[in-house]
Amino acid sequence: MDTIYKAYDFLKGDKAIWLIVILLGLFSILAVYSATGSMAYKLRDGNTEYYLIQQFVFVILGFTLLFFSYRLNYNFYSKLAPILLIIAIPLLVFTLFYGIEVNEARRWLTIPWIDKTFQVSDFAKIALIVYVARAIGKKQEYIKDLNQAFVIIIPVILVCGLIAPADFSTAGLLFVTCLMMMFIGRVSMRFVLLLLLMGVALFGLLVLLGTMFPEMVRLETWITRYNDFMYESSGWSQIQQSKIAIANGELFGAGPGNSIQRNYLPSAYADFIYAIISEEYGFIGAVVVLGLYLWLLFRCISIITNCPKAFGAVLAMGLCLNIVIQAFANIAVSVHLLPVTGLTLPVISMGGTSLLFTCISLGIILSVSRYVEEARIQKTELEKIETRHAGYY
Repeated sequence: MDTIYKAYDFLKGDKAIWLIVILLGLFSILAVYSATGSMAYKLRDGNTEYYLIQQFVFVILGFTLLFFSYRLNYNFYSKLAPILLIIAIPLLVFTLFYGIEVNEARRWLTIPWIDKTFQVSDFAKIALIVYVARAIGKKQEYIKDLNQAFVIIIPVILVCGLIAPADFSTAGLLFVTCLMMMFIGRVSMRFVLLLLLMGVALFGLLVLLGTMFPEMVRLETWITRYNDFMYESSGWSQIQQSKIAIANGELFGAGPGNSIQRNYLPSAYADFIYAIISEEYGFIGAVVVLGLYLWLLFRCISIITNCPKAFGAVLAMGLCLNIVIQAFANIAVSVHLLPVTGLTLPVISMGGTSLLFTCISLGIILSVSRYVEEARIQKTELEKIETRHAGYY
């Protein structure tokens, strides 16, 4: 018990967010272990613990990155923002032409010496969100004309435009996040609408390029996913299997490790892991997971309402929105409210760069909350001192 109290005192910032992160990590290990059981048996010669150990290592590494991100003063990220964006854009261009192709999409680059891949868009998301938060924080009161607004708009269109050909869902998610950041940051609505119009024009350009150069833009995949969503032509489609899994779970679920649909669902450990959670932990488990992301959103709203600096408020909310909207999109796919997107369930889906960069995002959010907590404590102490001094007169 003393150890718990010491940890509680040691971890500054929003304690609720710390609890949410820990619970999501636990769900991740349990759900991935169950979802990969059959795959591990087939691909790893019966070693069903292989992916459990791998996921455990990713979660520990992710939490380590989260802690380092949390320990840094969040204002440091403002200084890093231009550098991160300068690195991200050339990496995206290089990936678009020379990245590793998986499922007809170039999203990954190989990290030299360790022979591991990482998804560049995960890095680019954080780079762009930090940059937009910095631009809004520094110029919030001065964004009066188009030239000043373009400081935000052009990088958003450029980064999203480079991500979209291979990963439209990630680009769309990032675009919506930046729109909402501008709105929360009180940027003039005419500039928010301008970004929206430019986003629509970008989508039209991508459709045109996909028609002329199908090897560049995955237009056919977009159309196929839309048709599958609308018509469900195959009884063995991903969505059908996901709905069967959710139905099997009923109220209390089949129990950990007892999923049947993991044998039929492609990417049960990533895109459709929410369906596996619903099958094994039932409606109650599904609601708990959904509630954790909603709780994270509400805690971040609390942070921005108490943060005295615009950069910290917009940064925390931008990173939070990116995580929460992605979670809702993943869940919406599983319950057939959206076409298949390929977006993972943040923190919970099987590890990789998505898990690591999501943990970095959560660490930055906690860094902002730590500053808010310290500022509140200092304000309280000053008020006590002023009250004592006032009593002497």
